[in-house]
Order: sequence, then C-alpha cells, then structure tokens
Amino acid sequence: MKLRFSLFSFFVLLAGLTACGAQQTPSTIRVGVALYQQNDTFISTVAQNLQQFALEEEETHNIKINLSIVDGRSSQSVQNEQVDRFLDQDYDVLCVNMVDRTAAAVIIDKAQAVGVPVIFFNREPVLEDLRRWKYAYYVGLPAEDAGYLQGGIVLDAWEQGGVDRNGDGILQYVMLEGEASHQDTLLRTEYSIRTLTDAGVPTEKLANDTADWQRGQASIRMHQWLSEFGSAIEVVFANNDDMALGAIDACLEMGMTDLPLIVGVDATPPALEALAAGTLAGTVQNDAAGQAAGILSLITALVEGQNPSETLDLTDGTYLWLHYTAVTRENLDAFLPADLTTS
Repeated sequence: MKLRFSLFSFFVLLAGLTACGAQQTPSTIRVGVALYQQNDTFISTVAQNLQQFALEEEETHNIKINLSIVDGRSSQSVQNEQVDRFLDQDYDVLCVNMVDRTAAAVIIDKAQAVGVPVIFFNREPVLEDLRRWKYAYYVGLPAEDAGYLQGGIVLDAWEQGGVDRNGDGILQYVMLEGEASHQDTLLRTEYSIRTLTDAGVPTEKLANDTADWQRGQASIRMHQWLSEFGSAIEVVFANNDDMALGAIDACLEMGMTDLPLIVGVDATPPALEALAAGTLAGTVQNDAAGQAAGILSLITALVEGQNPSETLDLTDGTYLWLHYTAVTRENLDAFLPADLTTS
C-alpha cells in the first residue's frame, strides 16, 4: 500500500532549490481532526495544544499544516460521515478521537483503502482493530495508571487522617463514572479502589452512577447523593475533572462549607483552579500537551518519509504511550501558569 502523501522528495527538492538561491512556497499538509465531543474540557485542551504546536512545526519544517477540526457530538455515525468527507477531500492524515472505541475498524479500513495514515488519540481502539493496518497508531496514556494515582492521592489523605469523619475505620465513597463500557471508565474506577484495598483500607461504596464525563450530569448525581447520604460521603471519586467539578458545584449549591474529599483526573485548567482554591483535593494530569506533541511528532515522521518506530518510542510499532502525574496542593505550582502559582 502506497501512502497518499510522501513529502520526503519535497524536502530534497526544497534543499536543492534553496542551495541555488530559488524561492520555494511551503507545501501544505492537510490534517483532519475528528473529536468525539468538542465541549469536553480536556479534549478541547488537546485540540488547542495541537493547533499551537502545529504553528511551531510549520516554522521548524517550512511547511503549512492545515488542521480541520470537527465535532462528532458524541455520535459515531456523525463522526463516520466527517471522516468520509476528509477522505473524499484528499486529506493527508486523519487524527481521530473515537466516539465509540469499538467502531475503529470501519475508519481504519477506509483510510487504508486510500492510503491515509490514521492516528487515534485519547480513546484507545481495541487491539485487533489497530492491527488491521501498519499505518494505524494510538497516542494516549494507560488508563489503569490514572486509577492507581487517583487512589494514591486518597490513600495518602487517609493515612494522614481527617478522611474518616465518622471514625468507623471504613472509607465511605461515591463514584462518578464516565461512559459505561469505556475503557477509561472501567479501569480508572477499578484501580482507584484497588489501590486502597491493596493497602488494607476498608471501603464502602455508597453509590455509583455514570455522568458521561459531564459537569452538569455529575452535579445532578451529587445533589441526589447528598440528599440521600449527606455527611456520610467521605470521598468522591470522579473519572474526570469535569465530573469532579460538578460534584463541587453540588456541594457549594447545597451550602456545604466542609466538603468531602473530591478527586478527579485530567488536570484541566478549571480543575487546577479548584485545587488552588481548596475545593478539589487532587487530580491526575492527563498530559494534553504531551498528546498533542506526540500526534505532531507522528505526522512529522510520516511526511518526512521516516519510519516512526525509528524516531519515536513506539510500543509494537503502534502505541505512543505517555505518563500520568498525580497533582495535589504540594506540587500544584509546577502545573500552574507562573502568574497563578500559590506560593
């Protein structure tokens, strides 16, 4: 299968023309970016970083990177139509944040048929689908690691005292979950609690429910739980920061001044502000900038005719894995803009 694009010859030609004193108009790489939902705070942050890094990449490589970003609005059929349009319009690379991770095979087969590499990010397709074509890649972070780190934040707080409000020696919690069956939901939920139980902390789940990563839905769930359990809720686990912020919203709206320990995942700017304010106990950085940089690195390697496995640290020639970092008040300043540090 020959890729639709190969700019390696362009760079060789450009070097020759430059040596002769000729002017060369930069080539254009057309990149179609399909997001599962653009109003997701974290995904929006990834997209913003991608746009910024593309501008920097243009200056470095003397090319034009034309990003076209579309919103799937949480509909796989809508996203499939958007991908079809990118392919029909001869885009050079696809970057896809899947609505339904199990539906990637259709997109991969269509991209392969016309020789367009596809880079999935943040929402990991199943392994069997990624193996369908050697030019299908994934950029993201292992979801279970976020669970371990989130559980570790709660474990540290438990060991320091103050979490066990009723003094019964049991950690009572509620769990705000992302989409049902999503791998991040399942693994973050499982490993956050496993971290505590493996350390010997007795736990009691008071309630759990999906809030589909949404702040508004999480606020509704938390209102219900506060009405039912009140101060018995000692910890709120949220699979992402938007839902953690929704839980905070509910607590404040109900006039609470002594909030339960609330933890999220992503380290979005609004979450970092809540952490600085003391309403959020901790989060786990999901490295939006790292994902954007990884995507651009893959694109650059491909358009320069390189084997990405030779220039990037890929696992099995397919996966570009990044790393989560726990964020608490103790290390918050390292993640805040300089003008917002708490020290």
